[in-house]
Amino acid sequence: MIVDERMVTFINSMDAGHTQALEELEQEALRTFVPIIRREMQSFLKVFLMMQRPKRILEVGAAIGFSALFMAEYAPKDCKITTIENYEKRIPIARENFEKAGRREQITLLEGDAAEVLKTMEGTYDFIFMDAAKGQYLNFLPEILRLMHPGSVLISDNVLQEGDLVESHFIVERRNRTIYKRMREYLYQLKHHQELETSIVPLGDGITISVKKLGGRI
Repeated sequence: MIVDERMVTFINSMDAGHTQALEELEQEALRTFVPIIRREMQSFLKVFLMMQRPKRILEVGAAIGFSALFMAEYAPKDCKITTIENYEKRIPIARENFEKAGRREQITLLEGDAAEVLKTMEGTYDFIFMDAAKGQYLNFLPEILRLMHPGSVLISDNVLQEGDLVESHFIVERRNRTIYKRMREYLYQLKHHQELETSIVPLGDGITISVKKLGGRI
């Protein structure tokens, strides 16, 4: 927990909730231990989508489809969402959830390793949401940048690793050190990349908000 747990609980207690379908899908994800975006992230994303009003959205990491359906609910009605998922067991569940919600025509699910799928994609997106394998964010970045136009926004979720990133390399559990190293490098790249302006925000497990610049300026 990178923010005081009592504060997070208090903030989340103020949440007005979502549609019944989203609430039920969230509860199903919690029961089956499928990771989805946290309540505080949901609240932020809802406001962001209403402000930014993106028409073309790309999501890296669909899981069972909760966040794609969430974005479809709060983005403009005519927005199109493309989401990528590599875990075979979750792909049919996500497709079924899109069908149940009547969003099959609005949400396109691409199957496979995002590192390879991204290379095949063309055009640009107004908003890209990164919520996949954390150790791969750095590998995805070059193709993500190619799919952004000036003014596009990239939000990356879960970037602070429950606070591990501020700890010494030697304190972090050995099994987590590779992700630790790659995520620190990813954050450095976002903050120092000439094409991006990035803010790191301690929301949930940490997010980054990056905007692609135009000619060195936004």
